[in-house]
Amino acid sequence: MAHAKKQYNGWLDWLTTVDHKKIGILYFAAGGFFFLIGGLEAILIRLQLMSPENDLVSAQTFNELLTMHGTTMIFLAAMPLLFGLMNAIVPLQIGARDVAFPFVNSLGFWTFLFGGLMVNVSWFVGGAPDAGWTSYTPLATDAYSGMGIDFYAIGLQIAGIGTLVGGINFLATIINMRAPGMSFMRMPLFTWSVFVMSLLILFAFPALAVGLIFLTFDRIFGANFFDIAGGGNSILWQHIFWIFGHPEVYILVLPAFGIISEVISTFSKKRLFGYSSMVFATMLIGFLGFMVWVHHMFTVGMGPIANALFSVATMLIAVPTGIKIFNWLLTMWGGQIRFDSPNLFALGFIPTFVMGGVTGVMLSVPAADYQYHDSYFVVAHFHYVIIGGVVFGLFAGAHYWWPKMFGRMLNETLAKWTFWTFFIGFHLTFFVQHLLGLDGMPRRVYTYLDNQTGWNELNFISTMGALLMGVGTIILLVNVFITTLKKADAPADPWDGRTLEWTISSPPPEYNFKQTPLVRGLDAFWKEKMAGNKEMTPAEPVGSIHMPNASFLPFFMSLGLFIAGIGFMFQSYEFNNGFLNMIFGNWVVGIIGLVVTFACMFLRSVIDDHGYHIEPEELEDDKGVKA
Repeated sequence: MAHAKKQYNGWLDWLTTVDHKKIGILYFAAGGFFFLIGGLEAILIRLQLMSPENDLVSAQTFNELLTMHGTTMIFLAAMPLLFGLMNAIVPLQIGARDVAFPFVNSLGFWTFLFGGLMVNVSWFVGGAPDAGWTSYTPLATDAYSGMGIDFYAIGLQIAGIGTLVGGINFLATIINMRAPGMSFMRMPLFTWSVFVMSLLILFAFPALAVGLIFLTFDRIFGANFFDIAGGGNSILWQHIFWIFGHPEVYILVLPAFGIISEVISTFSKKRLFGYSSMVFATMLIGFLGFMVWVHHMFTVGMGPIANALFSVATMLIAVPTGIKIFNWLLTMWGGQIRFDSPNLFALGFIPTFVMGGVTGVMLSVPAADYQYHDSYFVVAHFHYVIIGGVVFGLFAGAHYWWPKMFGRMLNETLAKWTFWTFFIGFHLTFFVQHLLGLDGMPRRVYTYLDNQTGWNELNFISTMGALLMGVGTIILLVNVFITTLKKADAPADPWDGRTLEWTISSPPPEYNFKQTPLVRGLDAFWKEKMAGNKEMTPAEPVGSIHMPNASFLPFFMSLGLFIAGIGFMFQSYEFNNGFLNMIFGNWVVGIIGLVVTFACMFLRSVIDDHGYHIEPEELEDDKGVKA
């Protein structure tokens, strides 16, 4: 039975879409926006520290900038940018026409966006979070911090819903929707890394949710989970946070590893060396990632046995990471290497991430960590891992898959300028911070006295590097703007790719594949090319394709959560307006938000939306799409 398609145009199309490719672009746009905000916060931090006894910003503002920079970059920039690539590419790489749950995919994006907006609204209402991005208690309790921490706790809970349902969605998609012949050991490394990442999300994010709920109950409802005077335990927050926090590092880094694997293999014109060992190394990193969280807490006082056990586990995780490094190098060995912009970012990633790993091994020794802890050495290590790993991986993936996502090739000259300015600026910024840490500069200080040994010069160099990174980001924005003005003219396979996403037009049609492809080996498209075929062998005849309908419900479900969060936060706030005091003080706003959310859930449950079908005659009219 045929069903009519719900068709929207313009901005309503983007508001209601459940198409994984458009949701990927929405994630990219939102993540890029938050990346710019986080970058601006970083520039202000570095300008404040450029010279001794500077007063560009106050101590309170500096604490807010420090907290919001870390929170924004980890939760609101790196995660959505990775989810953007996952949405745009993973279904194509496995030969699927969509993700397993398109509606839930849309819900995941909107909950992330409203959660991210809630955290950032704090700048304009009551002050931003100021307890550091880890929000350690008791500093984050209402005795020491303002309302900004409420925005942090509730905003990240809402955003975390999006991440959690997204991870579950991709697990279901990869397990159930692979094309015929696409066995697990034929999946591209990027898809494998997303699969393991999604497992980590499934087990790690509930811990963060529990911690944030405890913190919210402490601050808003007067509970005592972390209040020592009331019988709570402030160290409990550190355990909860880092049980989530260290797997979170690999939630971010593993997809970057997958991107680097794809890019190096393509631009070396070689099959990835040691594919099986790369898969098992990815799984081992995911497993060990849950066994190392206490290395963030060596100075807490847990004793030598606990410290020793987590020290050994931390050192062990370097082994599968080393396997990956050597396999990338051996993939390039003897290959026909091309130095296009995606590969430049991939090549810059390798030595940078290795350096972050080496300083990580140094920090894994408890006796040494006692000296490095809370110094700028740790700041340098963390950024070598997160920027040197995640951001370089993201830049490689963005330049690599941009033509597939948008149908346009980024300007290669500007892309290379982006690489060199960002790469040089990064090392100027963070290499010297190792030296600052060894010279005794603590982190989280908003100013310092003059004539400290080497501090003036090294901080000035670090700030110049940060400004150069900013220049690289501006060049990328210019590149994106110029490219957007061009006509969509990218070929289906601009890089001579090896995987299934390069077998269809750029950008892909809404149904991805007119006929589901038959996968006959690892690097499925490359295998067909070597057999002399220009297209994939179809696994089915041309037929009617079922597609899901667009929906307003994910947007309004997320908006309801946003309204409810605001209502809970301002329940005890004293406004200068009697009406506002009445609707907030009596839980009216919070209840309205929850009613909106639950009403949308009810409508989703009782309204049977059958979607629509694209008939073979419409497919045949699409001359630009190959099987």
